Amino acid sequence: MNLPFPSDLEIAQDAKLEPIAAVAARAGIPEERLEPYGKHVAKIELDATSGGTATGSKYVVVTAVTPTPLGEGKTATSVSLAQGMAARGRNAMLALRQPSMGPTFGIKGGTAGGGYSQVVPMEKLNLHLTGDFHAVTAAHNMLAAILDNHLHFGNELDIDERSITWRRVLDVNDRSLRDIVVGLGERTDGVTRQTGFDITSASEVMVILSLATSLNDLHERLARIVVGLTRSGEPVTARDLKADGAMSVILADAIKPNLMQTLEHTPALIHAGPFGNIATGNSSVVADYVGLEHADYVITEAGFGADMGAERFFNVKCRTSGLRPDAAVLVVTVRALKSHSGRYRIVPGQPLPEGMLSESPEDVQAGAANLRKHIDIVRSFGVSPVVAINAFPTDHESEHEAIRTIAAEEGVEVAVHRGVSQGGAGATDLADAVVRACDEPGRLTFTYGLNDPLTTKIEKVATEVYGADGVDLSPAAAQQLERYERLGFGRLPVVIAKTHLSLSSDPGLKGAPTGWRLPVREVRLAAGAGYVYALCGTIRTMPGLSRHPAAERIGFDESGNIQGLF
Repeated sequence: MNLPFPSDLEIAQDAKLEPIAAVAARAGIPEERLEPYGKHVAKIELDATSGGTATGSKYVVVTAVTPTPLGEGKTATSVSLAQGMAARGRNAMLALRQPSMGPTFGIKGGTAGGGYSQVVPMEKLNLHLTGDFHAVTAAHNMLAAILDNHLHFGNELDIDERSITWRRVLDVNDRSLRDIVVGLGERTDGVTRQTGFDITSASEVMVILSLATSLNDLHERLARIVVGLTRSGEPVTARDLKADGAMSVILADAIKPNLMQTLEHTPALIHAGPFGNIATGNSSVVADYVGLEHADYVITEAGFGADMGAERFFNVKCRTSGLRPDAAVLVVTVRALKSHSGRYRIVPGQPLPEGMLSESPEDVQAGAANLRKHIDIVRSFGVSPVVAINAFPTDHESEHEAIRTIAAEEGVEVAVHRGVSQGGAGATDLADAVVRACDEPGRLTFTYGLNDPLTTKIEKVATEVYGADGVDLSPAAAQQLERYERLGFGRLPVVIAKTHLSLSSDPGLKGAPTGWRLPVREVRLAAGAGYVYALCGTIRTMPGLSRHPAAERIGFDESGNIQGLF
Protein backbone atom coordinates (compact mmCIF):
# COMPACT_ATOMS: atom_id res chain seq x y z
CA MET A 1 0.00 0.00 0.00
CA ASN A 2 1.41 3.38 -1.04
CA LEU A 3 1.25 5.89 1.79
CA PRO A 4 0.53 9.56 0.90
CA PHE A 5 3.73 11.50 0.25
CA PRO A 6 4.08 14.23 2.90
CA SER A 7 3.95 17.86 1.84
CA ASP A 8 7.11 19.95 1.54
CA LEU A 9 6.14 21.89 4.66
CA GLU A 10 5.50 18.69 6.65
CA ILE A 11 8.90 17.33 5.64
CA ALA A 12 10.61 20.62 6.49
CA GLN A 13 8.91 20.97 9.88
CA ASP A 14 9.84 17.40 10.79
CA ALA A 15 13.52 17.96 9.97
CA LYS A 16 16.28 17.86 12.60
CA LEU A 17 18.39 20.91 11.89
CA GLU A 18 21.97 21.48 12.97
CA PRO A 19 22.99 24.72 14.70
CA ILE A 20 24.12 27.12 12.00
CA ALA A 21 27.56 27.45 13.62
CA ALA A 22 28.06 23.70 13.12
CA VAL A 23 27.08 23.98 9.45
CA ALA A 24 29.53 26.86 9.04
CA ALA A 25 32.31 25.03 10.86
CA ARG A 26 32.08 22.04 8.52
CA ALA A 27 32.39 24.44 5.61
CA GLY A 28 35.46 26.06 7.16
CA ILE A 29 33.72 29.34 7.95
CA PRO A 30 34.88 30.52 11.40
CA GLU A 31 32.22 31.43 13.92
CA GLU A 32 33.54 34.97 14.35
CA ARG A 33 32.54 35.62 10.72
CA LEU A 34 28.90 34.77 11.45
CA GLU A 35 26.09 37.10 12.42
CA PRO A 36 23.42 34.70 13.74
CA TYR A 37 19.74 35.29 13.04
CA GLY A 38 18.31 32.76 15.47
CA LYS A 39 19.58 29.18 15.65
CA HIS A 40 19.52 28.17 12.00
CA VAL A 41 20.31 31.26 9.89
CA ALA A 42 23.35 33.53 9.84
CA LYS A 43 24.85 36.26 7.72
CA ILE A 44 28.48 35.93 6.64
CA GLU A 45 30.81 38.90 6.92
CA LEU A 46 32.16 39.85 3.49
CA ASP A 47 35.78 39.66 4.57
CA ALA A 48 35.25 35.90 4.85
CA THR A 49 35.64 35.82 1.07
CA SER A 50 38.77 36.21 -1.00
CA GLY A 51 36.86 37.39 -4.05
CA GLY A 52 36.44 33.97 -5.60
CA THR A 53 40.15 33.49 -6.25
CA ALA A 54 40.41 30.05 -4.65
CA THR A 55 42.02 27.52 -6.98
CA GLY A 56 40.70 24.04 -7.64
CA SER A 57 37.05 24.70 -6.75
CA LYS A 58 34.46 23.73 -9.36
CA TYR A 59 31.63 26.08 -10.32
CA VAL A 60 28.36 24.56 -11.58
CA VAL A 61 25.27 26.38 -12.87
CA VAL A 62 21.86 24.69 -12.98
CA THR A 63 19.55 25.69 -15.83
CA ALA A 64 16.72 24.00 -17.71
CA VAL A 65 14.84 23.42 -20.92
CA THR A 66 12.03 25.85 -21.69
CA PRO A 67 9.76 25.30 -18.68
CA THR A 68 6.07 24.57 -18.52
CA PRO A 69 3.97 26.96 -16.39
CA LEU A 70 4.48 24.47 -13.53
CA GLY A 71 8.28 24.72 -13.54
CA GLU A 72 10.64 21.78 -13.99
CA GLY A 73 12.34 21.71 -10.58
CA LYS A 74 15.64 23.57 -10.98
CA THR A 75 15.84 24.46 -7.29
CA ALA A 76 14.97 20.92 -6.23
CA THR A 77 17.60 19.62 -8.66
CA SER A 78 20.19 22.07 -7.31
CA VAL A 79 19.53 20.92 -3.74
CA SER A 80 19.46 17.28 -4.82
CA LEU A 81 22.80 17.66 -6.58
CA ALA A 82 24.45 19.31 -3.56
CA GLN A 83 23.15 16.55 -1.30
CA GLY A 84 24.19 13.91 -3.83
CA MET A 85 27.71 15.38 -3.85
CA ALA A 86 27.78 15.18 -0.06
CA ALA A 87 26.53 11.58 -0.17
CA ARG A 88 29.55 10.81 -2.36
CA GLY A 89 31.82 12.40 0.23
CA ARG A 90 32.41 15.61 -1.72
CA ASN A 91 32.50 19.09 -0.21
CA ALA A 92 29.65 20.97 -1.89
CA MET A 93 27.82 24.23 -1.23
CA LEU A 94 24.71 25.81 -2.72
CA ALA A 95 24.29 29.44 -3.81
CA LEU A 96 20.64 30.24 -4.54
CA ARG A 97 18.29 33.20 -4.90
CA GLN A 98 15.98 34.20 -2.07
CA PRO A 99 12.26 33.78 -2.87
CA SER A 100 10.06 36.84 -3.20
CA MET A 101 7.12 37.05 -0.83
CA GLY A 102 4.88 38.32 -3.62
CA PRO A 103 4.70 34.94 -5.40
CA THR A 104 4.79 33.11 -2.05
CA PHE A 105 1.49 34.70 -1.05
CA GLY A 106 0.29 34.77 -4.66
CA ILE A 107 0.63 31.52 -6.59
CA LYS A 108 3.67 29.54 -5.46
CA GLY A 109 2.97 29.35 -1.75
CA GLY A 110 6.72 29.13 -1.15
CA THR A 111 9.77 27.73 -2.89
CA ALA A 112 12.74 26.11 -1.20
CA GLY A 113 13.23 23.02 -3.32
CA GLY A 114 10.90 20.08 -2.91
CA GLY A 115 10.29 16.92 -0.91
CA TYR A 116 13.52 15.65 0.61
CA SER A 117 15.61 18.17 -1.31
CA GLN A 118 14.87 21.45 0.43
CA VAL A 119 16.65 24.36 2.06
CA VAL A 120 15.50 24.78 5.66
CA PRO A 121 14.03 26.33 7.75
CA MET A 122 11.53 26.55 4.90
CA GLU A 123 9.33 29.06 6.71
CA LYS A 124 12.15 31.54 7.30
CA LEU A 125 13.41 31.23 3.73
CA ASN A 126 10.00 32.06 2.28
CA LEU A 127 8.96 34.68 4.83
CA HIS A 128 11.52 37.49 4.41
CA LEU A 129 14.48 35.60 5.96
CA THR A 130 16.89 38.26 7.34
CA GLY A 131 15.13 41.26 5.83
CA ASP A 132 17.25 41.74 2.71
CA PHE A 133 14.19 42.29 0.51
CA HIS A 134 12.93 44.93 2.93
CA ALA A 135 16.32 46.67 2.79
CA VAL A 136 16.17 46.69 -1.03
CA THR A 137 12.62 48.08 -0.84
CA ALA A 138 13.71 50.82 1.56
CA ALA A 139 16.81 51.79 -0.44
CA HIS A 140 14.85 51.89 -3.70
CA ASN A 141 12.04 53.97 -2.20
CA MET A 142 14.53 56.28 -0.49
CA LEU A 143 15.79 57.28 -3.92
CA ALA A 144 12.19 57.78 -5.11
CA ALA A 145 11.44 59.97 -2.09
CA ILE A 146 14.58 62.08 -2.59
CA LEU A 147 13.73 62.47 -6.26
CA ASP A 148 10.20 63.71 -5.54
CA ASN A 149 11.54 65.94 -2.78
CA HIS A 150 13.98 67.46 -5.27
CA LEU A 151 11.09 68.24 -7.63
CA HIS A 152 9.09 69.77 -4.77
CA PHE A 153 11.88 72.16 -3.79
CA GLY A 154 12.37 73.71 -7.20
CA ASN A 155 13.98 71.03 -9.41
CA GLU A 156 17.47 72.52 -9.39
CA LEU A 157 18.75 69.79 -11.73
CA ASP A 158 16.08 70.74 -14.30
CA ILE A 159 14.75 67.18 -14.51
CA ASP A 160 12.22 66.53 -17.24
CA GLU A 161 9.37 64.98 -15.26
CA ARG A 162 8.14 63.13 -18.35
CA SER A 163 11.48 61.28 -18.58
CA ILE A 164 11.46 59.90 -15.02
CA THR A 165 11.69 56.10 -15.03
CA TRP A 166 12.31 55.49 -11.31
CA ARG A 167 9.14 54.08 -9.75
CA ARG A 168 8.56 52.63 -6.29
CA VAL A 169 8.65 48.97 -5.20
CA LEU A 170 6.91 46.64 -2.77
CA ASP A 171 7.34 42.90 -2.12
CA VAL A 172 3.61 42.26 -2.47
CA ASN A 173 1.55 41.30 -5.53
CA ASP A 174 -0.79 44.29 -5.97
CA ARG A 175 -2.17 45.17 -9.40
CA SER A 176 -3.83 48.33 -8.03
CA LEU A 177 -0.40 49.93 -7.64
CA ARG A 178 0.83 49.39 -11.20
CA ASP A 179 -0.13 52.92 -12.24
CA ILE A 180 -0.73 55.64 -9.67
CA VAL A 181 -0.61 59.42 -9.24
CA VAL A 182 1.51 60.90 -6.45
CA GLY A 183 1.53 64.40 -5.01
CA LEU A 184 -2.23 64.78 -4.73
CA GLY A 185 -3.57 66.95 -1.94
CA GLU A 186 -2.22 70.27 -0.73
CA ARG A 187 0.65 72.17 -2.32
CA THR A 188 2.97 70.95 0.45
CA ASP A 189 2.25 67.33 -0.49
CA GLY A 190 4.64 67.36 -3.45
CA VAL A 191 4.56 67.60 -7.23
CA THR A 192 1.66 65.81 -8.88
CA ARG A 193 2.80 63.27 -11.45
CA GLN A 194 2.01 59.80 -12.72
CA THR A 195 4.19 56.89 -11.59
CA GLY A 196 3.67 53.38 -10.21
CA PHE A 197 4.99 50.41 -8.25
CA ASP A 198 6.95 47.33 -9.28
CA ILE A 199 7.59 44.24 -7.19
CA THR A 200 10.83 44.45 -5.19
CA SER A 201 12.52 41.65 -7.13
CA ALA A 202 12.15 43.81 -10.28
CA SER A 203 14.08 46.69 -8.67
CA GLU A 204 17.40 47.68 -10.20
CA VAL A 205 18.68 47.87 -6.63
CA MET A 206 18.03 44.11 -6.31
CA VAL A 207 20.10 43.44 -9.43
CA ILE A 208 22.84 45.69 -8.10
CA LEU A 209 22.86 43.73 -4.84
CA SER A 210 23.25 40.51 -6.83
CA LEU A 211 26.06 41.79 -9.07
CA ALA A 212 28.08 43.89 -6.61
CA THR A 213 31.48 42.41 -5.82
CA SER A 214 32.03 44.39 -2.61
CA LEU A 215 30.47 47.10 -0.45
CA ASN A 216 32.45 49.74 -2.37
CA ASP A 217 31.27 48.32 -5.69
CA LEU A 218 27.70 48.34 -4.35
CA HIS A 219 28.01 52.04 -3.52
CA GLU A 220 29.46 52.90 -6.93
CA ARG A 221 26.71 51.01 -8.74
CA LEU A 222 23.99 52.69 -6.69
CA ALA A 223 25.50 56.08 -7.50
CA ARG A 224 25.31 55.31 -11.25
CA ILE A 225 21.56 54.61 -11.24
CA VAL A 226 19.83 56.82 -13.81
CA VAL A 227 16.38 58.03 -12.72
CA GLY A 228 15.56 60.22 -15.73
CA LEU A 229 16.89 62.96 -17.97
CA THR A 230 17.29 66.70 -17.75
CA ARG A 231 15.38 68.85 -20.20
CA SER A 232 18.60 69.05 -22.23
CA GLY A 233 18.73 65.26 -22.46
CA GLU A 234 21.48 64.48 -19.95
CA PRO A 235 21.11 61.55 -17.50
CA VAL A 236 20.28 62.29 -13.86
CA THR A 237 21.83 59.86 -11.40
CA ALA A 238 21.40 58.90 -7.76
CA ARG A 239 24.74 60.58 -7.16
CA ASP A 240 23.39 63.82 -8.66
CA LEU A 241 20.52 63.62 -6.16
CA LYS A 242 22.95 62.84 -3.31
CA ALA A 243 20.98 59.66 -2.52
CA ASP A 244 23.71 57.04 -3.01
CA GLY A 245 25.18 57.34 0.49
CA ALA A 246 21.88 56.76 2.28
CA MET A 247 21.05 53.87 -0.03
CA SER A 248 24.40 52.22 0.66
CA VAL A 249 23.94 52.52 4.41
CA ILE A 250 20.51 50.89 4.20
CA LEU A 251 22.04 47.96 2.27
CA ALA A 252 25.17 47.53 4.42
CA ASP A 253 23.85 44.32 6.03
CA ALA A 254 21.88 43.13 3.01
CA ILE A 255 25.06 42.63 0.96
CA LYS A 256 26.18 39.90 3.35
CA PRO A 257 25.09 36.43 2.13
CA ASN A 258 22.74 34.33 4.28
CA LEU A 259 23.88 30.88 5.39
CA MET A 260 21.32 28.10 5.75
CA GLN A 261 21.31 24.31 5.30
CA THR A 262 19.58 21.61 3.32
CA LEU A 263 17.61 18.79 4.93
CA GLU A 264 20.87 16.81 4.92
CA HIS A 265 22.86 19.72 6.41
CA THR A 266 24.67 20.74 3.21
CA PRO A 267 25.56 24.48 3.48
CA ALA A 268 23.35 26.77 1.38
CA LEU A 269 24.07 30.44 0.67
CA ILE A 270 20.82 32.30 0.00
CA HIS A 271 21.27 35.79 -1.36
CA ALA A 272 19.44 38.32 -3.56
CA GLY A 273 16.50 37.58 -5.83
CA PRO A 274 16.41 39.59 -9.07
CA PHE A 275 13.42 39.17 -11.38
CA GLY A 276 14.02 36.53 -14.06
CA ASN A 277 11.96 38.34 -16.71
CA ILE A 278 13.55 41.78 -16.96
CA ALA A 279 16.73 41.24 -14.92
CA THR A 280 19.49 38.67 -14.55
CA GLY A 281 17.54 36.08 -12.55
CA ASN A 282 20.66 34.89 -10.71
CA SER A 283 21.81 34.87 -7.09
CA SER A 284 24.67 37.04 -5.91
CA VAL A 285 28.28 37.23 -7.00
CA VAL A 286 29.51 37.57 -3.40
CA ALA A 287 27.71 34.36 -2.39
CA ASP A 288 29.52 32.55 -5.21
CA TYR A 289 32.81 34.03 -4.01
CA VAL A 290 32.19 32.79 -0.47
CA GLY A 291 31.22 29.35 -1.74
CA LEU A 292 34.27 28.98 -3.97
CA GLU A 293 36.53 29.86 -1.07
CA HIS A 294 35.05 27.20 1.19
CA ALA A 295 33.80 24.34 -1.01
CA ASP A 296 35.16 22.06 -3.70
CA TYR A 297 31.91 22.30 -5.68
CA VAL A 298 29.65 25.36 -5.73
CA ILE A 299 26.23 24.83 -7.28
CA THR A 300 24.18 27.84 -8.30
CA GLU A 301 20.96 28.24 -10.24
CA ALA A 302 19.93 30.48 -13.14
CA GLY A 303 16.29 31.45 -13.66
CA PHE A 304 13.99 29.89 -16.28
CA GLY A 305 15.55 28.08 -19.28
CA ALA A 306 19.06 28.29 -20.73
CA ASP A 307 17.88 30.98 -23.18
CA MET A 308 16.96 33.27 -20.27
CA GLY A 309 18.75 32.88 -16.93
CA ALA A 310 21.77 30.95 -18.21
CA GLU A 311 22.39 33.36 -21.10
CA ARG A 312 22.44 36.24 -18.61
CA PHE A 313 24.51 34.18 -16.16
CA PHE A 314 27.20 33.79 -18.82
CA ASN A 315 27.01 37.13 -20.65
CA VAL A 316 26.32 39.41 -17.65
CA LYS A 317 27.06 37.76 -14.29
CA CYS A 318 30.25 35.95 -15.33
CA ARG A 319 31.55 39.12 -16.96
CA THR A 320 31.05 40.91 -13.65
CA SER A 321 32.40 38.19 -11.36
CA GLY A 322 35.29 37.03 -13.54
CA LEU A 323 34.27 33.44 -12.78
CA ARG A 324 34.08 30.63 -15.33
CA PRO A 325 31.64 27.75 -14.78
CA ASP A 326 33.01 24.23 -15.15
CA ALA A 327 29.69 22.59 -16.05
CA ALA A 328 26.02 23.38 -16.59
CA VAL A 329 23.23 21.08 -15.43
CA LEU A 330 20.29 21.14 -17.85
CA VAL A 331 17.12 20.06 -16.03
CA VAL A 332 14.52 18.28 -18.14
CA THR A 333 11.27 16.52 -17.30
CA VAL A 334 9.14 14.10 -19.22
CA ARG A 335 6.19 16.47 -18.97
CA ALA A 336 8.22 19.38 -20.40
CA LEU A 337 9.21 17.45 -23.52
CA LYS A 338 5.67 16.14 -23.93
CA SER A 339 4.50 19.73 -23.72
CA HIS A 340 7.01 20.75 -26.40
CA SER A 341 5.59 18.10 -28.71
CA GLY A 342 2.75 20.59 -29.23
CA ARG A 343 0.19 17.88 -28.47
CA TYR A 344 -0.80 19.07 -24.99
CA ARG A 345 -1.64 22.29 -23.18
CA ILE A 346 -0.74 22.79 -19.53
CA VAL A 347 -2.78 25.27 -17.49
CA PRO A 348 -1.59 26.42 -14.04
CA GLY A 349 -3.90 25.27 -11.26
CA GLN A 350 -5.45 22.52 -13.36
CA PRO A 351 -4.53 18.81 -13.54
CA LEU A 352 -2.22 17.69 -16.34
CA PRO A 353 -4.06 16.51 -19.45
CA GLU A 354 -4.83 12.82 -19.04
CA GLY A 355 -2.93 11.93 -22.20
CA MET A 356 0.31 13.34 -20.78
CA LEU A 357 0.23 10.75 -17.98
CA SER A 358 0.03 7.80 -20.38
CA GLU A 359 3.25 6.03 -21.34
CA SER A 360 4.43 7.61 -24.58
CA PRO A 361 8.16 7.84 -25.43
CA GLU A 362 6.96 8.99 -28.85
CA ASP A 363 5.62 12.21 -27.29
CA VAL A 364 8.97 12.71 -25.56
CA GLN A 365 10.83 12.30 -28.84
CA ALA A 366 8.39 14.69 -30.50
CA GLY A 367 9.48 17.41 -28.06
CA ALA A 368 13.19 16.61 -28.29
CA ALA A 369 14.02 19.67 -30.40
CA ASN A 370 13.71 21.88 -27.33
CA LEU A 371 16.22 19.82 -25.35
CA ARG A 372 18.62 19.70 -28.28
CA LYS A 373 18.45 23.48 -28.69
CA HIS A 374 19.19 24.09 -25.01
CA ILE A 375 22.17 21.73 -25.21
CA ASP A 376 23.42 23.83 -28.14
CA ILE A 377 22.90 27.04 -26.14
CA VAL A 378 25.01 25.79 -23.23
CA ARG A 379 27.71 24.52 -25.56
CA SER A 380 27.81 27.86 -27.40
CA PHE A 381 29.31 29.33 -24.21
CA GLY A 382 32.08 26.72 -24.13
CA VAL A 383 30.58 24.90 -21.12
CA SER A 384 29.91 21.17 -20.78
CA PRO A 385 26.20 20.36 -20.29
CA VAL A 386 24.85 17.54 -18.14
CA VAL A 387 21.23 16.53 -18.74
CA ALA A 388 19.44 15.94 -15.42
CA ILE A 389 16.15 14.08 -15.73
CA ASN A 390 14.01 15.21 -12.80
CA ALA A 391 11.89 12.11 -12.23
CA PHE A 392 8.20 12.33 -11.33
CA PRO A 393 6.03 9.46 -10.04
CA THR A 394 3.94 9.64 -13.22
CA ASP A 395 6.97 9.02 -15.48
CA HIS A 396 7.65 5.73 -17.24
CA GLU A 397 11.06 4.13 -17.67
CA SER A 398 10.65 4.06 -21.46
CA GLU A 399 10.24 7.85 -21.38
CA HIS A 400 13.42 8.28 -19.37
CA GLU A 401 15.15 6.00 -21.85
CA ALA A 402 13.95 8.24 -24.69
CA ILE A 403 15.65 11.23 -23.02
CA ARG A 404 18.82 9.18 -22.46
CA THR A 405 18.84 8.38 -26.17
CA ILE A 406 18.52 12.07 -27.08
CA ALA A 407 21.40 12.96 -24.75
CA ALA A 408 23.55 10.11 -26.13
CA GLU A 409 22.94 11.35 -29.68
CA GLU A 410 24.11 14.80 -28.56
CA GLY A 411 27.15 13.33 -26.81
CA VAL A 412 26.42 14.71 -23.34
CA GLU A 413 26.30 13.23 -19.84
CA VAL A 414 22.83 12.30 -18.59
CA ALA A 415 21.43 11.02 -15.30
CA VAL A 416 18.04 10.49 -13.71
CA HIS A 417 17.65 11.95 -10.24
CA ARG A 418 15.01 11.24 -7.61
CA GLY A 419 16.15 13.75 -5.05
CA VAL A 420 12.64 14.96 -4.26
CA SER A 421 11.57 11.50 -3.06
CA GLN A 422 14.95 10.16 -1.88
CA GLY A 423 17.16 13.14 -1.02
CA GLY A 424 20.88 12.94 -1.73
CA ALA A 425 20.78 9.17 -2.16
CA GLY A 426 18.55 9.70 -5.19
CA ALA A 427 21.01 12.08 -6.87
CA THR A 428 24.37 10.30 -6.59
CA ASP A 429 24.33 9.31 -10.28
CA LEU A 430 23.78 12.96 -11.18
CA ALA A 431 26.59 14.00 -8.85
CA ASP A 432 28.94 11.53 -10.54
CA ALA A 433 27.98 12.81 -14.00
CA VAL A 434 28.60 16.43 -12.95
CA VAL A 435 32.01 15.55 -11.49
CA ARG A 436 33.00 13.94 -14.79
CA ALA A 437 31.77 16.96 -16.77
CA CYS A 438 33.73 19.33 -14.52
CA ASP A 439 36.92 17.49 -15.41
CA GLU A 440 36.51 18.31 -19.10
CA PRO A 441 38.50 21.44 -19.99
CA GLY A 442 36.50 24.31 -21.42
CA ARG A 443 36.76 27.99 -22.15
CA LEU A 444 33.96 30.46 -21.49
CA THR A 445 32.85 32.16 -24.70
CA PHE A 446 30.53 35.17 -24.75
CA THR A 447 27.80 35.71 -27.33
CA TYR A 448 28.97 39.22 -28.14
CA GLY A 449 31.82 41.61 -27.47
CA LEU A 450 31.36 44.67 -25.28
CA ASN A 451 32.56 46.85 -28.16
CA ASP A 452 29.72 45.60 -30.37
CA PRO A 453 26.95 48.19 -30.84
CA LEU A 454 23.92 47.62 -28.61
CA THR A 455 21.79 46.71 -31.63
CA THR A 456 24.32 44.06 -32.66
CA LYS A 457 24.36 42.60 -29.15
CA ILE A 458 20.58 42.22 -29.19
CA GLU A 459 20.70 40.66 -32.67
CA LYS A 460 23.38 38.17 -31.66
CA VAL A 461 21.42 36.96 -28.63
CA ALA A 462 18.24 36.71 -30.72
CA THR A 463 19.82 34.79 -33.60
CA GLU A 464 22.61 32.78 -31.95
CA VAL A 465 20.87 31.91 -28.67
CA TYR A 466 17.12 31.98 -29.37
CA GLY A 467 17.27 30.90 -33.03
CA ALA A 468 15.45 33.95 -34.46
CA ASP A 469 15.90 35.05 -38.05
CA GLY A 470 16.51 38.62 -36.91
CA VAL A 471 15.25 41.55 -34.84
CA ASP A 472 12.52 44.08 -35.60
CA LEU A 473 13.05 47.32 -33.66
CA SER A 474 10.15 49.69 -33.14
CA PRO A 475 10.95 53.33 -34.01
CA ALA A 476 10.96 54.14 -30.28
CA ALA A 477 13.39 51.29 -29.51
CA ALA A 478 15.73 52.38 -32.30
CA GLN A 479 15.75 55.95 -30.94
CA GLN A 480 16.40 54.72 -27.40
CA LEU A 481 19.34 52.57 -28.52
CA GLU A 482 20.82 55.49 -30.42
CA ARG A 483 20.43 57.73 -27.34
CA TYR A 484 22.13 55.23 -25.02
CA GLU A 485 25.03 54.89 -27.44
CA ARG A 486 25.35 58.68 -27.62
CA LEU A 487 25.25 59.03 -23.82
CA GLY A 488 28.16 56.59 -23.41
CA PHE A 489 26.33 53.39 -22.44
CA GLY A 490 27.15 51.50 -25.63
CA ARG A 491 29.66 49.11 -24.01
CA LEU A 492 27.13 47.69 -21.56
CA PRO A 493 25.85 44.11 -21.91
CA VAL A 494 22.21 43.54 -22.86
CA VAL A 495 19.30 41.69 -21.27
CA ILE A 496 16.27 40.73 -23.33
CA ALA A 497 12.93 40.62 -21.54
CA LYS A 498 10.73 38.09 -23.30
CA THR A 499 8.46 35.20 -22.38
CA HIS A 500 10.11 32.31 -20.54
CA LEU A 501 7.57 29.82 -21.94
CA SER A 502 9.12 29.65 -25.41
CA LEU A 503 12.50 30.05 -27.04
CA SER A 504 10.74 32.66 -29.16
CA SER A 505 8.90 35.80 -28.10
CA ASP A 506 5.54 33.99 -28.51
CA PRO A 507 4.62 31.78 -25.51
CA GLY A 508 2.47 29.64 -27.80
CA LEU A 509 5.42 28.47 -29.93
CA LYS A 510 6.81 25.26 -28.46
CA GLY A 511 9.83 23.11 -29.28
CA ALA A 512 12.58 25.01 -31.10
CA PRO A 513 10.73 27.49 -33.34
CA THR A 514 12.27 28.69 -36.61
CA GLY A 515 11.24 31.29 -39.13
CA TRP A 516 10.42 34.02 -36.63
CA ARG A 517 11.81 37.46 -35.76
CA LEU A 518 12.22 39.07 -32.34
CA PRO A 519 10.11 42.24 -31.94
CA VAL A 520 11.66 44.86 -29.63
CA ARG A 521 9.13 47.52 -28.63
CA GLU A 522 11.15 49.42 -26.02
CA VAL A 523 14.68 49.58 -24.59
CA ARG A 524 15.48 50.73 -21.07
CA LEU A 525 18.68 51.51 -19.20
CA ALA A 526 19.87 49.94 -15.95
CA ALA A 527 23.08 51.93 -15.61
CA GLY A 528 23.77 50.99 -12.00
CA ALA A 529 23.26 47.27 -12.62
CA GLY A 530 25.33 47.70 -15.76
CA TYR A 531 23.18 46.66 -18.70
CA VAL A 532 20.57 47.79 -21.20
CA TYR A 533 17.38 45.75 -21.42
CA ALA A 534 15.07 45.29 -24.38
CA LEU A 535 11.35 44.68 -23.85
CA CYS A 536 9.67 42.22 -26.22
CA GLY A 537 5.95 42.17 -25.60
CA THR A 538 4.19 43.04 -22.35
CA ILE A 539 6.16 42.17 -19.22
CA ARG A 540 4.38 42.65 -15.90
CA THR A 541 6.73 44.02 -13.24
CA MET A 542 3.99 44.13 -10.59
CA PRO A 543 2.04 40.86 -10.46
CA GLY A 544 -1.57 40.69 -9.36
CA LEU A 545 -3.24 38.18 -7.07
CA SER A 546 -5.46 35.39 -8.38
CA ARG A 547 -9.07 35.01 -7.32
CA HIS A 548 -7.97 32.69 -4.52
CA PRO A 549 -4.28 33.43 -3.80
CA ALA A 550 -2.07 31.29 -1.58
CA ALA A 551 -2.35 34.02 1.06
CA GLU A 552 -5.85 32.77 1.85
CA ARG A 553 -4.41 29.42 2.97
CA ILE A 554 -1.33 30.60 4.89
CA GLY A 555 -1.48 31.06 8.65
CA PHE A 556 -1.01 29.21 11.96
CA ASP A 557 -2.59 25.93 13.01
CA GLU A 558 -3.89 25.21 16.51
CA SER A 559 -0.38 24.27 17.70
CA GLY A 560 1.14 27.53 16.49
CA ASN A 561 2.88 26.00 13.46
CA ILE A 562 2.82 27.80 10.13
CA GLN A 563 0.58 26.14 7.57
CA GLY A 564 -0.26 26.80 3.92
CA LEU A 565 3.27 26.96 2.53
CA PHE A 566 3.97 24.19 0.03
